[in-house]
Amino acid sequence: MEQVFHFSLMAIFGTSHLSDAGDLLIFNKLSHKTLLMFEKELGRDRITYLVEEALPPDAAIAAHLESTKADGILFRAETSDPIALRAAIMERINQGRRVVFLPGPVAHIKGSICQIPPRVMKTLGALHISPVPVYVGFYTSSVLDAEADTDAQADIQIHILPKLAPGAEMAARLTTAWLECSAQAYATLPQLHGSLSALLFRSLKQHSDCRVIDGIDDTSLTYGQLLAISVAFAKRLKKITSNRRVGIILPPGKGAAIANLGCLFAGKTPVNFNYSASESAFSSSVKQSGVDWFITADTFMRKLQNFPWPPQRDLIFMERELPQLKGSAKRWGLAIKFLTAGFMIRKLGLDTPVGGDEAVLMFTSGSSGEPKGVPLTHHNLLANISQCSSRITLAPQSRFLGSLPVFHCFGITIGLWYPMIGGYDMVTYPSPLEAKRLGALIKQYGISLVVTTPTFLRGFMKRCEPDTFKTVRYLIVGAEKLPEDLATAFREKFGTIPCEGYGLTEASPVCSVNFVDPAPSNAAGDFIPGMKKGTVGALLPGIAVRITSPHTGRVVPVTTSGMIWLKGPNIFPGYLGGPEVNRDIFVDGWLKTGDIGSADEYGFLKIEGRVSRFSKIGGEMVPHEALEAAIMNIWNLDPTDDERRIAVVTIPDQAKGEAVALLTTLVTDYVHQARTLIRHGLIDQGLPALWCPKEIIPVEHIPVLPSGKLDLKQCRMLAYEALNIPFEP
Repeated sequence: MEQVFHFSLMAIFGTSHLSDAGDLLIFNKLSHKTLLMFEKELGRDRITYLVEEALPPDAAIAAHLESTKADGILFRAETSDPIALRAAIMERINQGRRVVFLPGPVAHIKGSICQIPPRVMKTLGALHISPVPVYVGFYTSSVLDAEADTDAQADIQIHILPKLAPGAEMAARLTTAWLECSAQAYATLPQLHGSLSALLFRSLKQHSDCRVIDGIDDTSLTYGQLLAISVAFAKRLKKITSNRRVGIILPPGKGAAIANLGCLFAGKTPVNFNYSASESAFSSSVKQSGVDWFITADTFMRKLQNFPWPPQRDLIFMERELPQLKGSAKRWGLAIKFLTAGFMIRKLGLDTPVGGDEAVLMFTSGSSGEPKGVPLTHHNLLANISQCSSRITLAPQSRFLGSLPVFHCFGITIGLWYPMIGGYDMVTYPSPLEAKRLGALIKQYGISLVVTTPTFLRGFMKRCEPDTFKTVRYLIVGAEKLPEDLATAFREKFGTIPCEGYGLTEASPVCSVNFVDPAPSNAAGDFIPGMKKGTVGALLPGIAVRITSPHTGRVVPVTTSGMIWLKGPNIFPGYLGGPEVNRDIFVDGWLKTGDIGSADEYGFLKIEGRVSRFSKIGGEMVPHEALEAAIMNIWNLDPTDDERRIAVVTIPDQAKGEAVALLTTLVTDYVHQARTLIRHGLIDQGLPALWCPKEIIPVEHIPVLPSGKLDLKQCRMLAYEALNIPFEP
């Protein structure tokens, strides 16, 4: 068993990974307390400190090194002779000393995995000395600050990891080791193994003056009122049904908030159904979930007359229930106000669920087939809210815009639970499509955080004034690829940078996000990047990445394009349906995402597309999204256009196994000439002629889902029908 040393609220792990013959140790970050702890447990006499002159340690560490007359090696990343520097380090290592690189303070986004700037990291990699990675984490007992950015009021963990094998790309391999250690440490934090229900109760009581504001009529409920009504509704739900899952068919708003909280406070799982789904997709989701009661509203039901509504006997109408709960809500409100949160949580049994219990049940969009049931646990959701909060910095008075539907995982985790737990006002609106009204709400209420999709960005571009986003600190964009031209046009019009992120329903959902770069912190211009062009951002704290070859399945360097696998406490336990369904997506705790891409030396993910959005032609992987972008350039299509004009799909081919077909609303005749134009255009852009579509298929419209994602199943059906190919879902 690994020996653990304790120093106050600090722990050091993995000392057995150190060699008696000497090592080069590289910390991801360092503090004065961390350094003292490291010296105390491992001995100061054998340590030599490696310091980059333009990135000196902070004043406390510098004073300590001076007072102890520590042995050191100084260098400059740009000017020091690498051979001489390597020789000096190896001399100390050969003497049995531990050479420790000291990363000095540097500008960075909160929660960055590493605080070594690129120019210094490059120099360390060029030494070609296999290092021992050392991961330092600062952890508090708060869900919102689980991984802190400093050691103040935090427990310190130091993990000495196995020495890296010799070879190239040391920086990427260091970060991979740090990320995996971060995921393991994060998963053990006790506050993330509790009850989401209990934390919501405690947070709503603590922030009782915050409000959920209805963007339709500007009416509002305080969080205190919301809590009392939700507890009263929970008691009512317990009488109505004994089923552990309850369906919800409601748009974002006060009703959806009460319905979801009521389910959790009743010890039930809320199942928010996609009311824009097809009848077959809805029927499949209901069958999989086993739900027999559905919470909705009369007014919403009248608006969605084409939706395949369940029988009225199975519906719980909010307008009919809430008036009957006024007396009960008032009594609960008084109890909540005057009794402690701990007592009320125990009385209501909200501390009964544990981290591994199901908290919500989501369904995938079904863009490539039947919707899949995704149970997310209390642990998953608490972890992802914590991971997001570990990267995002907001003032206490900040407000969230909640317009994404709560059947969308971003909509429920970031649009509902996060602001409630953080104590931020929510401004809700039932549709993300009404850009003009949403823009007015952003201005009226000074919204700080907006989560949206590229499809909805296009609506803002056309219908909102240039000053609409002046109060928005974070504009996070996900669900589909953000075209570079659209991001540039948006920034030019509004002065706000859309920050592309990446998420999966199966990951609760946020995995990575770009953030605007911090200002350089010293004369050398050093900072840790927050945003990288062509990526979906750096992985959040507590999430690790692995890449495997799409051809062999073997693990490859993370900088190599391949299948992306993720690990972390936010990853769901598996789809509804049991082991048979989940056998191919989990290996040793790693989730196979189905996305093709890579990562860099700071954990920034680059997504090339879903594996379902590639064609394998003659052994070469042809990425559909990259091909679509190239064709848009050839045909001079406007990226801000909110209507899709083209879509690429795979079709079977006798000679090469697979081929590419292009669906388009722009070509009605002269198909051969259009194909020739595309071929020459691809070559002009330096792309292989192999990418040229074998078939061009004129269509009336390109099928899309409400989020703006392509409806891949419908697109394939159109192509197969046009080419008279039997279709198998």
